[in-house]
Amino acid sequence: MKRTSKDSRCKLPDNTALKQQQLPAYQLQLSATGVLSGFFATGVFCLGVGIILILSAKSIKEIEIKYTEICGNCAKLREDATNFDKECTCSIPFYLSETMQGNVYMYYKLYGFYQNLYHYILSRSNSQLVGTDLKDVGNCAPFSKSHDGTPIAPCGAIANSIFNDTIILSYNLNSSIPIKVPMLRSGITWWTDKYVKFQNPSSINLSSAFAGTTKPPSWAKPVYELDEEDPGNNGFLNDDFIVWMRTAAFPTFKKLYRRLNRIQYFTEGLPAGNYSFNITYKADQKSSRDVAMEARDWSDTRKALSSKECKQPLEAEKSKNILP
Repeated sequence: MKRTSKDSRCKLPDNTALKQQQLPAYQLQLSATGVLSGFFATGVFCLGVGIILILSAKSIKEIEIKYTEICGNCAKLREDATNFDKECTCSIPFYLSETMQGNVYMYYKLYGFYQNLYHYILSRSNSQLVGTDLKDVGNCAPFSKSHDGTPIAPCGAIANSIFNDTIILSYNLNSSIPIKVPMLRSGITWWTDKYVKFQNPSSINLSSAFAGTTKPPSWAKPVYELDEEDPGNNGFLNDDFIVWMRTAAFPTFKKLYRRLNRIQYFTEGLPAGNYSFNITYKADQKSSRDVAMEARDWSDTRKALSSKECKQPLEAEKSKNILP
């Protein structure tokens, strides 16, 4: 059957400017002068931004102390697996000659710890971490269940290897009276981690919510007793736990540990004077460790203090290692 001319006309597009591709158009015509002007204008803008960032970086201060070497007795104690339940305290004094103004943050830094290994990254239970199924430990071997078959919460190699050294900063007021610098344990995580990726089980009492589970082998406390001072900072919503669970891409990495609570003597930041890090050496990692203090500004840049700005005794005899 032959098509009629009427049927053919029905399938033609409408006679509009849009469908007939007759809309007005503008073709950009670039000249050498215009291209070169835009190129140099962009270069000047980027140069100006770079100068601002460099000047801002020069105003930022940071101190970093490798405490594994100074706390040598503690490191040797932890190398023996039979001493997993023993603690070792180390005191590291240092002098801050200039005030670290503004917001000050404390970090811990690990060397040679490979959080980027494929099987290590997969050794976790996301359904457990969002509080939906505490018994889901299928991907967590060999840290899925205890020797008696009880599910581990949180399970997996990442959670079991958590950094659990305790670092306390003390300030020697008037060169004689040591006072504890107020540091905050909350507000150190990414918003998406705290409110999306990690949730506690739906229960008012966390201890009852985690009934039927046990703590990881390397942990001294169950997950619902991580922060005795702040009940809201326990369980899977503990900030230290969340920070550790965000795995690092490189074997040398630094993670946020505390932030300065700007009250009393520290409203303007850390004043110049004598300080000391009091470290309880508990972590099982055999990698070298640093503790760092850092003052940030809007650019989030930093620089290391020169030897004139921060004086730290490097001799092992000047630090105090106290074995249990």
